[in-house]
Amino acid sequence: MYRVLKATQLAERVFQMWVFAPHVAHHAKAGQFLIVRVHEAGERIPLTISAIDGDAVRIIFMTVGKTTELLATLRQGDMIRDIAGPLGLPSEVSKYGTCAVIGGGVGIASAPIIARAAKSAGNHVIGIIGARNAGLLILEDEMRACCDELFITTDDGSKGVHGFAADVLKAELEKRTIDCVWIIGPAIMMKVTSGITRPYNVKTFVSLNPIMVDGTGMCGSCRVQVGGTTRFACVDGPEFDAHLVDFDLLMQRQRTYQTEEREALEQYHEHSCSCKGGE
Repeated sequence: MYRVLKATQLAERVFQMWVFAPHVAHHAKAGQFLIVRVHEAGERIPLTISAIDGDAVRIIFMTVGKTTELLATLRQGDMIRDIAGPLGLPSEVSKYGTCAVIGGGVGIASAPIIARAAKSAGNHVIGIIGARNAGLLILEDEMRACCDELFITTDDGSKGVHGFAADVLKAELEKRTIDCVWIIGPAIMMKVTSGITRPYNVKTFVSLNPIMVDGTGMCGSCRVQVGGTTRFACVDGPEFDAHLVDFDLLMQRQRTYQTEEREALEQYHEHSCSCKGGE
């Protein structure tokens, strides 16, 4: 069992949680993830390791289904049944020169830990974070503290640049040399943004988020196509060369269980309402 040390809401449907998990915190590196199971009968879900502080690890998630909604109900002192990790391969951090770390939406959760690692390796770090609107931006202060430069974008222009992270990246690539880029966010955002770096031959990593069950490479549900070869995101990734990823197949596979996920969420809401009604 793993104790929740702190739980707060960062934005609409976006939550932050610090969990006491020494075995993870003492070994985790930037780019790795956890598998979380809230209770004994619950499903296993992958969540990126967003930060580490002593014996605690931070996860940030958006409520999109039954399990994340249940996870969002936990408060300080509550317990999580299982946490497995750290899993996956760490980010390929080295001294590249000038690096850009780009986070979109809840993908911003993964950006600070990578930015810090890149900065510690001696790189000049450019941070670019974007969201649909100012109210959905997260970790702005944290990113500002760990980056040499920070750009903010919003789809509606409510803060920073009116546009997308890809627009800022393109503008910066036209002005100067960027040696390495990390992109974390929705699959379509990673596809579009990594397309910007291709003509410049910039080393570009993306952190993939396919359907995942065991996190150890045994179930095969997280398979993705990279350079025409089937890879398992949980053990071969989750980071891959962005210019080799088949994003269309990734997005297709992400939709595989949409019907079942919707039904599970509806049943969870119905059960929650019936329990409240009986109080």
